[in-house]
Amino acid sequence: QVQLVESGGGLVQAGGSLRLSCAASGGTFETIGMGWFRQAPGKEREFVATISWSDHSTYYADSVKGRFTISRDNAKKMVYLQMDRLTLEDTAVYHCAGTRYSDNPTHTYDYPYWGQGTQVTVSS
Repeated sequence: QVQLVESGGGLVQAGGSLRLSCAASGGTFETIGMGWFRQAPGKEREFVATISWSDHSTYYADSVKGRFTISRDNAKKMVYLQMDRLTLEDTAVYHCAGTRYSDNPTHTYDYPYWGQGTQVTVSS
């Protein structure tokens, strides 16, 4: 069983940056694709970014492309989300998630492993 714990959320002004981290334990991290999803109040959980376990290819939602960067460190069993040029619309609880698929899935149902989430609040 894979356990995921996020950290790094907080309050930031619009235009600022945050770096989220996700620590994994259990399972074989090298064969787990990792994704970030977010959920704003009253909205469904939505895909943000994913990084493949097989070739470390990445894929982003259009809303964050060019501003967010996902990366992973297999030795440390960590995945990161660098968020730059944050906007009010980025305010949400951010969850990291793990999948056995290698083709960068973007649907929540493809990810059986989830962290509890970390709050990101962007202020004007």
